Amino acid sequence: MYWLVYISDKVYPMLKLAKLFYLRGFHITFLNTEFNHRRLLKSRGPSALSGLPSFHFESIPDGLPPSNEDATQDVPSLFESCKKLCLAPFRKLVTRLNNSLNFPPVSCIVSDAGMSFTHEVSKELGIPNVAFWTASGCALWAFLQYPKLVEEGYLSTKRS
Repeated sequence: MYWLVYISDKVYPMLKLAKLFYLRGFHITFLNTEFNHRRLLKSRGPSALSGLPSFHFESIPDGLPPSNEDATQDVPSLFESCKKLCLAPFRKLVTRLNNSLNFPPVSCIVSDAGMSFTHEVSKELGIPNVAFWTASGCALWAFLQYPKLVEEGYLSTKRS
């Protein structure tokens, strides 16, 4: 199984779910942005991401300029950057893992619901993709209502 996380607040819920699958015998590749990967190592120590033979970590660039690792990245900028720039590195990594003799082929991709580019790679390679929503149920409901609010004129899609 393959996991993708791009916002640091979502790392721990995704990591907890990945660990549950790992404990059920799944091989896990957990993908972070390079920024989040460095923060995880800094907070948990350099050996925090090693020691489990069927659970390993990878990272890809998020396309944003380097920033203070103690600060939170600008989420709208991060989202736009990932949407535009993460597809190619993601595709390359999944292909590399599928061709590796050290790991089983990717059998499923579990990604943050905001990372739509993972679905494109899933379709290309015939790999199931599951979107995981880490925020509250109320946040999901609000997100799902957005198109209706735009349609009824309560919200605008134009930036001011």
